[in-house]
Amino acid sequence: MGKFMFLETKIKGLYVIEPTVYKDHRGYFMESYNKKDFFIAGITKEFTQDNESKSTKGVLRGLHFQTKYTQGKLVRATKGEVYDAAVDLRKGSPTYGQWEGVFLSEENKKQFYIPEGFAHGFLVLSEEAVINYKCTNYYAPEYDGGVIWNDPDIDIQWPLESIGEVNLSEKDKNLKYLKELNSPFIYNYP
Repeated sequence: MGKFMFLETKIKGLYVIEPTVYKDHRGYFMESYNKKDFFIAGITKEFTQDNESKSTKGVLRGLHFQTKYTQGKLVRATKGEVYDAAVDLRKGSPTYGQWEGVFLSEENKKQFYIPEGFAHGFLVLSEEAVINYKCTNYYAPEYDGGVIWNDPDIDIQWPLESIGEVNLSEKDKNLKYLKELNSPFIYNYP
């Protein structure tokens, strides 16, 4: 049995990754990343930076991307639960403007691989959540970009039932709509 199950979504290049978790009376062990296994699955980008964020219930971060020095991300929740979403922004992609979402939690240990060319965001569902993510490039704040979280043309089905009011940063409240975006990304799959 492999250490990971790579589940490609309906959007080319976007993966939900399920690691093998070894449990016993002491707890558990798992690999969260193995360069060789990821390369065999077709995820060949090098990771250059690891990030961690802590947020409370109802916080929604995103939908973010960088217009230059673009970042792919490998995202997982190490505490609590989030709904993680990615939107295809690659010009020429047959799935341009479409989204995919996945529940990430400390219990299910799933990960979400989001390549360059996508907007990314997450909504915290538990009282508190800690998110860890590897990035394929360094953060460059001068090239921040984003799409508003509730854009009706994208229509992400955020699980808002138990949230109440969504908590956004000032920056995220003022992001553009997809129709206003001149995407810097190009679809380059055969």
